[in-house]
Amino acid sequence: MLYSWKAPAVIYHTRCLLDSYRHWFSQDLLAPSPDPETDAYQLFFAPFVVLSHGTEADPILNYGNQTALNLWEMAWPDFTQMPSRLTAEPDLREVRSQLLATAAQQGYLTGYEGVRISKTGQRFFIQNATIWRVLDDEGNLCGQAATFENWEPLT
Repeated sequence: MLYSWKAPAVIYHTRCLLDSYRHWFSQDLLAPSPDPETDAYQLFFAPFVVLSHGTEADPILNYGNQTALNLWEMAWPDFTQMPSRLTAEPDLREVRSQLLATAAQQGYLTGYEGVRISKTGQRFFIQNATIWRVLDDEGNLCGQAATFENWEPLT
């Protein structure tokens, strides 16, 4: 299996992420191009974090751009097999779950702040995160995504 922004499934998912963002916010997350592969490349190598999870009962991460992979200190294969709840410390998971439920109900949420934890235990504080529902080409829910560009390591 190809673990790359070039994989057809990743290119399609990138389009869903970008189209859904435009749907909820009436603006583009990044400048669109006429080529879906170019969009996938630009999002994967963007200087801000973008990640998403699916609709499973215990949602599994299904996308993380290179900035997200670096921040969580993980490679694509490991990142995209991890339950998204594990991005937060155990005592913060209930707050995170409530936040995601609010975002699901409204379609999106802006201005979120919170502590997250990497694979190696590095804690970091994210600021001004945006969360949105990800829709497929037919408008069906296929997950939730988040983006943020501000974070601080915690000691």
